Amino acid sequence: MSQVVTRIAPSPTGYMHIGTARTALFNWLYARGRGGKFLMRIEDTDRERSTPEATDAILRGMDWLGLDFDGEAVSQFSRVDRHREVALEMLANGTAYKCFATQEEIAAFRDAARAEKRSTLYQSPWRDAPASEHPNAPYVVRLKAPRDGETVIQDEVQGDVRWKNSELDDMICLRSDGTPTYMLAVVVDDHDMGVTHVIRGDDHLANAARQSHVYHAMDWPLPIYAHIPLIHGPDGKKLSKRHGATGVEEYQSMGYLAAGMRNYLARLGWSHGDDEFFTDAQAKEWFDTDGIGKSPSRLDFKKLDNICGQHFAAADDAALLQEMTAYRAAIGEAPYSDATNQRFLEAMYCLKDRAKKFGDIIDKAVFITADTPIVPDEKSAKNLNDVSRGILKELTPQLQNATWERETLEAVVAGVAEAHEIGLGKIAAPLRAALAGRTATPSVFDMMLVLGRDETIARLEQVSR
Repeated sequence: MSQVVTRIAPSPTGYMHIGTARTALFNWLYARGRGGKFLMRIEDTDRERSTPEATDAILRGMDWLGLDFDGEAVSQFSRVDRHREVALEMLANGTAYKCFATQEEIAAFRDAARAEKRSTLYQSPWRDAPASEHPNAPYVVRLKAPRDGETVIQDEVQGDVRWKNSELDDMICLRSDGTPTYMLAVVVDDHDMGVTHVIRGDDHLANAARQSHVYHAMDWPLPIYAHIPLIHGPDGKKLSKRHGATGVEEYQSMGYLAAGMRNYLARLGWSHGDDEFFTDAQAKEWFDTDGIGKSPSRLDFKKLDNICGQHFAAADDAALLQEMTAYRAAIGEAPYSDATNQRFLEAMYCLKDRAKKFGDIIDKAVFITADTPIVPDEKSAKNLNDVSRGILKELTPQLQNATWERETLEAVVAGVAEAHEIGLGKIAAPLRAALAGRTATPSVFDMMLVLGRDETIARLEQVSR
């Protein structure tokens, strides 16, 4: 078998939709798992709606998700001459024809058809007209679609899908101003790029029938099709803004981990047994079109949070720090200093525990990022009364002389608690207030180890004066 080649072909008319991202992921997994190529084409032939900003947003979304593609992104608009060349070639070999029907004539035909309750499918009278009868007037180039029998698309997800050819029109390939249509351009680009597998949303399924006629007209081999169901919101309706974030960059700004997002999107419409959490390497090995379901999948933020939480826990600390820096840049926050980043790196083992998003890590790390002297918030300040301050004052010199390792620190704090006949929590609460100024923090011993002896002692002295 020839090398597998897949592609993603978004239109740069807005942000990168989460559904487009999942389609890109499926194509990426399919190609990468088979040693194939994954290509990017920007379908920018709609010059009025396509913008450079939208193209940039697509590329940023792909970059954040870690979906690398081979070669350069191809601009569909840059290939207009090639699309026109194919239309003229079909005209020359008799698989397409010039249609001189005006918009008014076509509209009048359809109005009459609706009034008479018959098919509005336009069948051009110019299909078999000899060149000698052609007027000197503007024309479009239409494909000569088969009129009899059926068009069958053998789809890897949907199975065999059939259309009566009598219900398919002679689609326009070249407009009267000489510009190619999207339906022609897609086929020409896929063929020229060597695409072997077209994996895309099932909203393109009907297009496949008409596009297959171009392949046949040019005597080109058909790619293997796999049309995947769309993503719906939690209520089962088509995903829209009312369901929450629909753009890829919104998920980055919300603080989700790219690896967790890839895992979740892969499971959104595809399954491998009962596996929920898996690595990229496993996904590449396992992914195949026979695991894609026929029903629309539903976006579930609880599942997304759960899977991202598992990826946070399993992630390499240095990689997490790097992605957290990119997250802060995405939301317009200045980078942390090198010293603060070093502390983050040392603390990541206790910060990533139970984190679902980067915001959870940053909230938990307030003991690292807060300005000193620490100003406790209202809730934690309640744990700093005269009695607890006195206990911290007693604890401080013992910590000053202790070996700075967890077991020793735990023993020292436990000894003070025992001397005062109180539980460990009665000391942990004021310790939290002193070290972080918050009630929700990592373990006090984790904070002490990360902050080090000097900083820990300084903060205790500041509140026990």
